Amino acid sequence: MNSPHTLLTWPGGVADVRIGFIGAGRLGQALAWSLARAGLKVVAVSSMLEEHARALAEPLEACVCMEPQSVVDACDLVFVTTPDSVIGATCDSLTWHPGQAVVHCSGVTDVGVLTHALAQGASIGGFHPMQTFGDPHAAAQSLPGCTITVEAGHAELMQLLLALVERLHCVPNRLPAGMRGRYHAAAGYTSQFINALFDQAVRLWQTWGATEEEALRALLPLAQGTLSAIQTAGVARGMPGPVSRGDLSSIEKHLSAIKPMGPEMLDFYRTLCAVTVPLARQAGGIDEAQAQKFIDLLKA
Repeated sequence: MNSPHTLLTWPGGVADVRIGFIGAGRLGQALAWSLARAGLKVVAVSSMLEEHARALAEPLEACVCMEPQSVVDACDLVFVTTPDSVIGATCDSLTWHPGQAVVHCSGVTDVGVLTHALAQGASIGGFHPMQTFGDPHAAAQSLPGCTITVEAGHAELMQLLLALVERLHCVPNRLPAGMRGRYHAAAGYTSQFINALFDQAVRLWQTWGATEEEALRALLPLAQGTLSAIQTAGVARGMPGPVSRGDLSSIEKHLSAIKPMGPEMLDFYRTLCAVTVPLARQAGGIDEAQAQKFIDLLKA
């Protein structure tokens, strides 16, 4: 069992917590720089790639490149920001001690992968910024305002992680244990699945000779308008399109036009359109009889 934790007992509170990173890729760099900019003590980093560790440490006044065990020994809070596939092995290879905490920054990996540290008396948790990290400098600039999902089995660690979120001027999302798979899948619906939707739309535009650039120039404002409507009115009431206004004829024409593109594209359209029917019903745009007509048409 874990011993009592004292993570928040330093006179200076969270500002006194010594923070280290094991793994210095794009996420690690952006997060470390952001924490340091927020007045926190990022004091140590280790990485399999020495140049990554140097890149993380160089802009920070007090950060030193070390071996992984030295980072653990020097820090109160250790972020494991390695690739997901080696988070567990990295944690298992090190010796932890009571009174410190180790968290990973994966969106989908269960916190239980850090059980080795827990067994040695450390607190374990998760700290996942809901943001892309293609460029660490850009990510650090755009981090304020984003949501950071935190998970911790001990109240003391949760308090610490929430304090870090506040220092970063971000919005906290507390995730219960066992929900990381659903949480990460939800993020996928509103991130990479949008790319799949645009791919289908662009392919339709290309059938009359339009380029992807021309298609995106026309389609992106539509998507941005829908996002604004969702932000203002919610998912159901912010949904545009023929189903939302009971326009069965337009859907019939869509199906007829897409059918020559092949069964895969047609089935994809049918599936997506069917999901919008209960949303339109929820928003009051169609009644039960109209909803059934859409369902029957999409199953035909």
